[in-house]
Amino acid sequence: MRLTKRYRKPARAITRYAFFHGIKWCRRSSNAAPGCVTSVIMQGKGRTFPSPQGNKPNYFRPSALIQDSVVSLKISIVTAVYNRAGTVGDALSSVQNQTYRNVEHVVQDGGSTDGTLDILQQYQDPRIALVSEKDDGLYDAINKGKARATGDIVGLMHSDDVFASDAVLQKVAAAFEDQDIDCVYGDLQYVAADDTSRVIRHWKSGDYARDLLKQGWMPPHPTFYIRRQHLGKYGMYDTSFQIAADYDAMLRWLWTHNLRPAYIPEVMVKMRMGGESNRSVARIIRKSREDYHALRRNNVGGLGALAQKNISKIKQFRLQK
Repeated sequence: MRLTKRYRKPARAITRYAFFHGIKWCRRSSNAAPGCVTSVIMQGKGRTFPSPQGNKPNYFRPSALIQDSVVSLKISIVTAVYNRAGTVGDALSSVQNQTYRNVEHVVQDGGSTDGTLDILQQYQDPRIALVSEKDDGLYDAINKGKARATGDIVGLMHSDDVFASDAVLQKVAAAFEDQDIDCVYGDLQYVAADDTSRVIRHWKSGDYARDLLKQGWMPPHPTFYIRRQHLGKYGMYDTSFQIAADYDAMLRWLWTHNLRPAYIPEVMVKMRMGGESNRSVARIIRKSREDYHALRRNNVGGLGALAQKNISKIKQFRLQK
């Protein structure tokens, strides 16, 4: 979105907002690739659930420091779900409770049979775009959802996760007010599956430096937001990966195409333990193999980077009393 002169003028106000809310901008190197290509909207086959009729949402104005251009940014949240009747309601409510209102929630269901669809259809919100159809796994479902997204910014809300606060998207939108920012990330907490207040692992991302990628660093995938135009230009997830397509994509975006991120130094998402990558020893081994493949194909590193990536996780775990 191109800003008018009226919105560009109060740069000091935007800077003050960033200061008070802890948004950190990162330096772009000279070979960053510019350009915009809008992604193609997917015409999927399957059941499409039209949004219920209703009034347009009232756009939230968090403070006088944020200009109309921030509020006008549309954020698409993609949720891929399959048979998650026990948790998907929490995920949807978490998105609905966000104080930032210009949000589109793209829900891609894989043909659930456990009552998930019944729960999804109970949410009478015109901002929810629900499609239920077969897919070829998690990353294929996310790609389908992202292809249906119409927002300026695209992020995720996994069906087992929740936002850490109601102001997360407000701060994401504020960070993207800087037109030089391509993507945004923050911190994440892994929590107990039966109690989201019990923290098992605290992932503090830290400030971004491009060379950190060669040391196995990556931002937490569920906290990562990107301008939709970059998905069309640089691609989405490579579905040949079963577990590490998110890591491969972020290396491609941040290393190969040198996108510029902003860091929000606070917990953005609470993620329930028991995901695809750590549910068995076999999956952990496969994850490491795919991580190594992602590092090599993006010319970032090899075994050294992989080792540092895995070792860095140890300090994130919290001892339980």
